Amino acid sequence: MVSTNVNPTSAKPRSRSQISVAIIGTGFGQKVHIPGFQAHDRTQVLAVYHRDLAQARAIAEAHQIPHACSSVEEIAALPEVQAVSISTPPFLHYDMAQTVLQAGKHILLEKPTTLSATEAKDLYHLAASKQAIAALDFEFRCVPAWQRLAELLAEGYVGEPRLIKIDWLVSSRADATRPWNWYAQREKGGGALGAIGSHAFDYIAWLFGPIQRLSARLSTSIPARLDPSTGEQKTVDADDTCMLMLELGNGTPCQVCLSSVTYQGRGHWIEVYGDRGTLVLGSSNQKDYVHGFQLWASQGGQPLSLVEIPKRLEFPKTYLDGRIAPFMGVVDRWVQGIDQRAAIAPSLREGVYSQLLMDLTHQSHTIGTWVEVPDLEQFLAS
Repeated sequence: MVSTNVNPTSAKPRSRSQISVAIIGTGFGQKVHIPGFQAHDRTQVLAVYHRDLAQARAIAEAHQIPHACSSVEEIAALPEVQAVSISTPPFLHYDMAQTVLQAGKHILLEKPTTLSATEAKDLYHLAASKQAIAALDFEFRCVPAWQRLAELLAEGYVGEPRLIKIDWLVSSRADATRPWNWYAQREKGGGALGAIGSHAFDYIAWLFGPIQRLSARLSTSIPARLDPSTGEQKTVDADDTCMLMLELGNGTPCQVCLSSVTYQGRGHWIEVYGDRGTLVLGSSNQKDYVHGFQLWASQGGQPLSLVEIPKRLEFPKTYLDGRIAPFMGVVDRWVQGIDQRAAIAPSLREGVYSQLLMDLTHQSHTIGTWVEVPDLEQFLAS
């Protein structure tokens, strides 16, 4: 079916430097991607996809988007669309991204990247062959307190690192009455590892460098949930808790505990201990995983003190939904990459690495032992 033109005069005026974007994925897409792209001065949203055309039209009308489409092929065929964001569940990413990239469009992809590192690698090479710029929404790279942590680490504030400890303990799936859906299914990319572990693997590589080997244990605390479509209990085989031991390339040990079923969990915390000092970044905010981060520092055994975040790192604007501002930071980098015709992190390359580490986490859990992590360049070339 041909895309429906909802209101061609409603989009903000297009200038020569603006990039026209289509939206695939209308859950997180409506909450974060659409408002982020519409607020960004270099992008405008020209099309939206939903498999139900009536829903697509309603969403387009609500957000004053000119085109409503009921297939990804329609989106890819729109000549005026230069770039596409994909924020559907992960089991849909590979086929959708392939269709968009084959049409020569740039893509911004939500995490986890795909269902396997092999699929992610295929998309990486396809994007390169089409000269398409592909970004991943690893938005912690664009949060001010995280950026200051990265600066202090690069300056050698802690000296030689001795231990890295990461806790990400939230209650998003703690309620056993939450319904069974794709998130409960490992084969569809569900589980805490995909939802938050994908982020953790990216920022560990960003802040501390590559991982040399890992050992993992995955568990499922709530083994069944009610399927609202049938009224029956269905098995949950996706993890809700993940324990990881990592050894970084420089030998530093890193302990990671992830869980989505911890009532009153402590939130999201990173502790970095070195021979000169300590850095602690954390937030106990359970309702918004971006708002609320603070950074503490100590050297020479002195008490931890709160670090003031420089104004140069502050968001130009914040929103009630804390995810929008860092998402726009990722869009900034994506647009810059499109301008320069060169991918800027977080790109699909980082998406491949995160996915590779998730695959190896499952492998380690299955065989019950440490697994070696291959060099990313060698993996991409294999």
